[in-house]
Amino acid sequence: MAITAAMVKELREKSGAGMMDAKKALTENNGDMEVSMDWLRTKGLAKAAKKSGRTAAEGLVAVSVKDGHGVAIEVNSETDFVGKNADFQRMVAKIANAALSVRDVDALANAAVDGKPVSELVTDAIATIGENMSLRRMAVVTGETVVSYIHNSVTDGMGKIGVLVAVTGSNEVFAKQVAMHIAAAHPAALNEASLAPAAVEKEKQVQMDIARESGKPEAVIEKMIVGRMKKFMSESTLMGQAFVVNPDLSVEDAARAAGVEITSFIRLEVGEGIEKKSEDFAAEVAKTIQG
Repeated sequence: MAITAAMVKELREKSGAGMMDAKKALTENNGDMEVSMDWLRTKGLAKAAKKSGRTAAEGLVAVSVKDGHGVAIEVNSETDFVGKNADFQRMVAKIANAALSVRDVDALANAAVDGKPVSELVTDAIATIGENMSLRRMAVVTGETVVSYIHNSVTDGMGKIGVLVAVTGSNEVFAKQVAMHIAAAHPAALNEASLAPAAVEKEKQVQMDIARESGKPEAVIEKMIVGRMKKFMSESTLMGQAFVVNPDLSVEDAARAAGVEITSFIRLEVGEGIEKKSEDFAAEVAKTIQG
């Protein structure tokens, strides 16, 4: 029986197995979908299907830099234990290296690593390690000089928070300090011009509502808002924040003193924005043991 791409796709979606494994299962079983599914299960290749509904909010962020081009990726798992797993770390390192050759996470999912797409590499890891995993996101920074920083590092180039900073010139020492600052201070944007207009307008409206609760006249409220929005800008933008290395200077002033211009940055933190289910430690351990 001829094995079609549609059949392979259907079995992949049902089983969570990789493309080549799905194709082999169908070939071995003359295209019978149910028998092929059982075949995958006996081989341990359909385990991923059982894991796909679980929340994966742990894992690792990895960074890689080459010739003024930096990438950061986030690969999620269900528990923090997996982030300490050597096999998982090796997989994440390979994915980060592959990310240097692509522009976005979709292209990365299709990039070849060890002879198969990254998406299949992750699926295979789900079956082997026994937890749901996902290649969640990727970010790119380019510039004259790009440096990276990992906070809470578990091994070289990966940990819980990854930062990339692009600067003009070659002052890598200062750039590294800025990267550490970003990890700690979590700026929302590079400067005021980079802040999302919707976020600025929302903050302004919130501050106006708070000010009106005081019962002060509108003319006074308008003056209050000017000061509050100035404070918001200084706290939200990298350039406006007080530099952690020298709080007497803003990051913008510190960069000027160092003779560099900060042109861009990104900060990725594991699980950021994912709603995590509350679960006690004992239950988490029991679930991990049971698979």
